Amino acid sequence: MNTPKEVKELPKMQEDYKSIGSIEVLDEQLSSIISSNAKIEVLAEGFTWSEGPVWVEKLNSLLFSDVPENRIWRWSEADSLQLYLEPSGYLGEGKLPEGGSNGLVLDAQGRLTLCQHGERQVAYLDAPLDAPKPTFVSLATTYEGKRFNSPNDLVFDRKGNLYFTDPAYGLPKQMDDPNKEIPFQGVYRRNVDGNVDLLTDELTRPNGIAFSPDEKTLYVAVSDPERARIMAYDLQEDGTLSNAQILQDATPFVGKEGMKGLPDGMAIHSNGTLFATAPGGVWVIAADGKLLGRIRTTQATANCTLSPDEKTLYMTADGYLLRVALF
Repeated sequence: MNTPKEVKELPKMQEDYKSIGSIEVLDEQLSSIISSNAKIEVLAEGFTWSEGPVWVEKLNSLLFSDVPENRIWRWSEADSLQLYLEPSGYLGEGKLPEGGSNGLVLDAQGRLTLCQHGERQVAYLDAPLDAPKPTFVSLATTYEGKRFNSPNDLVFDRKGNLYFTDPAYGLPKQMDDPNKEIPFQGVYRRNVDGNVDLLTDELTRPNGIAFSPDEKTLYVAVSDPERARIMAYDLQEDGTLSNAQILQDATPFVGKEGMKGLPDGMAIHSNGTLFATAPGGVWVIAADGKLLGRIRTTQATANCTLSPDEKTLYMTADGYLLRVALF
């Protein structure tokens, strides 16, 4: 498919990419992760709200959502930017304000698994990309007979259980939407047998979600401006959560000059370093919870993911697709 006119393709050659932002060093440990002089490169721009990046080795490409536009884009060094999937999250007539897909991940079979705001479900793509209309298979649509709000972000554990968050951002009137069926915003686990368990209903706006490398800790971002936090939970053998702790409290930074954004998506390095979107861009947090620095993107940054070799961090930031080199 052709790239729509409103999305601008930038030059393919790396040396031609423009850069924005800067690296803020808060602890010398950051120097082993990223250079203070690292460039934040703009790979593409012109999106309405970019989200949910995931690297797909089979395609040698990055996939990411444009939530309001109900699209998934594909970017690679060789082919630049291409439209990958439309519609992505709302399959009905017309357009919803935030109806597209949000978080994306691959399951153990390599299938693209999506949080679909408009359909209010988690599903996987089960159709050739050249099919007239994409086919999706639902994985989780209800809890105790009530439809989810709008599943937002997701992660699989090694056993195949699916953990996901369910704020109300995809509903047209969000928290006040008359079609909201569940009175809280939950964090859930969809077990391999298909059953869905509620893990917590105590977070006002659960958003990004990720595991520590050993899967003993579950991180959940809270995108509530009044409780802007990154939470850490001990993950028990039965998949339940305990010992809730505030890993980082970003509330004091919300709305400050140069600190656009809220806690949202996250990426975990194999050494335990957490890259967490938050006010100002991406916060780089050591495995012990210490804040090492910030990748200051100048934009409200929604999500991020690592390349397979962990040498590159890709970031979706408002209208931009960005990347920065790591050590």
